[in-house]
Amino acid sequence: MLRIAGVDLPEEKKIPFALRYIYGVGPKVAAEIVKQANLSVDKRARDLTSEEIGRIQTILDHYMTEGDLKRKVADDVDRLKRIKSYRGMRHAMGLPARGQRTRTNSRTVRGNKRQTIGSMTKEMASKLEEAKKG
Repeated sequence: MLRIAGVDLPEEKKIPFALRYIYGVGPKVAAEIVKQANLSVDKRARDLTSEEIGRIQTILDHYMTEGDLKRKVADDVDRLKRIKSYRGMRHAMGLPARGQRTRTNSRTVRGNKRQTIGSMTKEMASKLEEAKKG
């Protein structure tokens, strides 16, 4: 199995798609890496030689990826919380931080704990209450 930047890359995928498994490498950066390394876009990850893997690794050293990038993002969020900015407060409360509405949606940030329930009969409501108690 091919291992670059501490990540196991799938061998059956083409190089631009396999590189996206590295945190911090998206479509644009993957295309730039393939172009700088003078690799064919149609080449599969399993067909890479050790020289080509070395070229990819040296190019990746110029980009912030994996642990360094995750640490930077976490530090940025912690700084926002420390200075008590609006965005930091939203992060701390577990709410959307980029202006999305919260009346509906935002389940991914808030979690599934607040599910809306449609109309139900009194019998179903009583069964639901009993289930919560017991």
